[in-house]
Amino acid sequence: MSPRRSAPLRRAVFHPHHRPAAVLALLALACALAGCATLPSGKPDPSDRFERFNRTVYKFNTALDHAILRPITRAYVKVTPRLVRSGVNHFVSNLAYPVTVVNSFLQGKFDDGMTAVGRLLVNSTIGIGGLFDPATGMGLEQHTQDFGLTMGRWGIHSGPYVMLPFLGPSTVRDAFGLVPDYLLLHEIETVKLFDNNAYVEWSLFSIGTINRRSQLLDEDPILERTYDPYAFLRGAYLQRRDYLIHEGQAPSPEQDFPDADMTGAEPPPPPTTPPPATPK
Repeated sequence: MSPRRSAPLRRAVFHPHHRPAAVLALLALACALAGCATLPSGKPDPSDRFERFNRTVYKFNTALDHAILRPITRAYVKVTPRLVRSGVNHFVSNLAYPVTVVNSFLQGKFDDGMTAVGRLLVNSTIGIGGLFDPATGMGLEQHTQDFGLTMGRWGIHSGPYVMLPFLGPSTVRDAFGLVPDYLLLHEIETVKLFDNNAYVEWSLFSIGTINRRSQLLDEDPILERTYDPYAFLRGAYLQRRDYLIHEGQAPSPEQDFPDADMTGAEPPPPPTTPPPATPK
C-alpha cells in the first residue's frame, strides 16, 4: 500500500514559541487520532528509527494543516497585497534574529556574529522595527542559525529523525535545541519588549506561523506529486541541516549514524590479481 499523498506541516512553518509541555502532551494525542502508520516495503532508513511513530505524527500534522492552517494561509495570501506580506516577513524574521546572533557567537563565527548584530540594529532602527530590510542593501547578509546547528558544529551528531506534532521535521538533537532558542526569544520579546503580555506573544506566534506557511504554499504541489511525501520531506530536511552544519561538505554516513549497520556501503576491494591481457 502506497503512503497517502499529502503535504505536511513543516518545521519551518512554526516559530519556536511553543509551550514544551503542550508539545509533549500532543505526542500522545497524535498517536490516538492517527493510529498506527503502515511502513513501506524495503530496507529501513538508518536515520529514521522511529519511522512508524513519525509517520503517524506526519498524518496528524497533515490533517491539521489541510483542515485549518492551509485554508487560513491561502485566504491571507489572497487578500493581502504582496508589499504588505513582504513587510510582515521582514518584521517576523527580524524579531527572531537574536537567535542567529547568539548562536553565531556560540559557534565561534565572530564575523558572522558581528554581521548579524549589525543587521539586527539597522533593520530595527532604519528599517522601522524590521518592516523593511535596508541591511541587505548595505551588504549585511542574512544568515540562519539555531542551537541545533550550534550543537552540530560542536560535534554532537543528529541522532534519529523525529517528526514533532505541529513543529514538523526534526532530529533528537534539533528537538532539544528548540528549548534554549525558545527561552531566549521568550525572554527578549515577551518579557523585555512586551512586558510579559500573553496576548502579544500569541499574536506574534500566529502571525509568524501564517507568514512561514505562506512561503511554503508553492511547495505543496511538488510534495503531492511525489510517491512518498514523507520520505521526500525527511531527505530534504536532513540534507539541508547537514549542509548548514558542514557548510556544503556533508559527512559520511558513518559520521552521522555511528550505530547504523553500514555493511555493503563500502566500495568493493581491488582485485588481488591483474585481469588477463586482451589478445590482439
